[in-house]
Amino acid sequence: MTARSSVGGGDLEDYTMELIQRIDELREKRDEITKMLQNEEEEKASIQKDLVILTKRLAEIDESLSRKYAYINDYDKTIEDVEAAYGKILESSQALLHVLKSETIQISNKR
Repeated sequence: MTARSSVGGGDLEDYTMELIQRIDELREKRDEITKMLQNEEEEKASIQKDLVILTKRLAEIDESLSRKYAYINDYDKTIEDVEAAYGKILESSQALLHVLKSETIQISNKR
């Protein structure tokens, strides 16, 4: 029996060559998938890095917003207090003006 013996109507050498070809095709497909896997792993690492940076920036912005909202609340309270005090000053000024008018009339009537 030689290397070119017939096995079930097929040539053993042809089967061997086809088998080697199919194994090579499988290796090529595996290599393609390996490259895709490496690319996706790199993309994943890049996204994770970006995510860390963005998460840090988000925390900084949240902190800044909180401070600014607190400032707005402080300004609103100060404005409210000043307006209330100004309202009291106006009431006092009106009362003082009324007293002054009354006193002026009384002094004028005494003459």
